[in-house]
Amino acid sequence: MRSKESRSITYKYAGIARNCMKAVILAAGYATRLYPLTLNHPKPLLPVGKKPLIEHIIDRMQKVIDLDAIYVVTNDKFFPHFQEWAVNTKSKIPVNVMNDKTKTNEDRLGAVGDINFAITQARIDDNLLVVAGDNLFDFDVRDMVRQFLVKKTSIVGVFDIGDPMKAAGKFGVVEVNAEDRIVGFVEKPAQPVSSLISTACYIFSKSDVVWMRKELQQGVRLDNSGDLIKLLVEKRGVFAFRLPGAWYDIGSHEE
Repeated sequence: MRSKESRSITYKYAGIARNCMKAVILAAGYATRLYPLTLNHPKPLLPVGKKPLIEHIIDRMQKVIDLDAIYVVTNDKFFPHFQEWAVNTKSKIPVNVMNDKTKTNEDRLGAVGDINFAITQARIDDNLLVVAGDNLFDFDVRDMVRQFLVKKTSIVGVFDIGDPMKAAGKFGVVEVNAEDRIVGFVEKPAQPVSSLISTACYIFSKSDVVWMRKELQQGVRLDNSGDLIKLLVEKRGVFAFRLPGAWYDIGSHEE
């Protein structure tokens, strides 16, 4: 085990390793809207039922047989919390806790920054499953992987909120064609054209992982995951996976 000062720390468990897919759980936010619950406690480690929120995600992920590593990206403030959690949690797949070294909400890297951080630090050169650590859902992740393998291109998880106006000013809205290829994306529009909203559940192809790194190295500015989706739509092509069942973005006390 590396020292606590190390940028990342790995806890390994016996499991299937086929070197086909890696996963990143984004857990570096400060969840200011949930204060005081998250003032000194990371949101993904808040209890939901009998276990932390993040373990519900991992339970879903570890059913994917081609997945051989999970990277949890957190910040410097909550790194010790995730270290302690990782020592005591059980997973069939190696869990790697990574510290992006940010210390405040103002200097955070953001979703794309933390995805790139994980890709760079872990030298990820595989298909990549990405889920935000505050997503709560009950769909089978293997179904999303199956669609990814059929389409042979990156996938964005979308949820049908029913009424488009429920998404107004709150969610990124996705527009798709008859084949569920994403043809438009608008972040928090006042007048949504669709009831499909983007969730923080993605599968990026190996080629798109390489492309993403090059774009960022060349100075392309991607402040959030919505910017990344728009760029994928314009330059690469990306499909929607419609999440069945329940999905929650745990961002407020009400949720």
